[in-house]
Amino acid sequence: QVRLVESGGGLVQAGGSLRLSCAASGRTISTDAMGWFRQAPGKDREFVAVSRWTATRHADSVRGRFTISRDNTKNTVYLQMTSLKPEDTAVYYCAVGREFSSNSRYDYTNWGQGTQVTVTS
Repeated sequence: QVRLVESGGGLVQAGGSLRLSCAASGRTISTDAMGWFRQAPGKDREFVAVSRWTATRHADSVRGRFTISRDNTKNTVYLQMTSLKPEDTAVYYCAVGREFSSNSRYDYTNWGQGTQVTVTS
């Protein structure tokens, strides 16, 4: 069973950058689809990005600003966030995906506890 721990969140001004990390333990995630989701207060958890092998996909709302990457030697997945906007404020979660092509939270498992990102205007 894999355990995921997110880190790197914080408070940042609009236009700033943050890099989130998702560290896995228990087994390797090198062959898994790994996704990032976010959930703002009162809203559903929404897809942000997914990575498998060398392939990546990003939500339209973050494409060109956020980049998912992974370091299999560290069993870690990253989300580099630039040009942050107040609407990016949310708790960010990583999870293991059953399918690379899915944006549905119900196709992801082993959720971490999340890391808070707050963007001020």
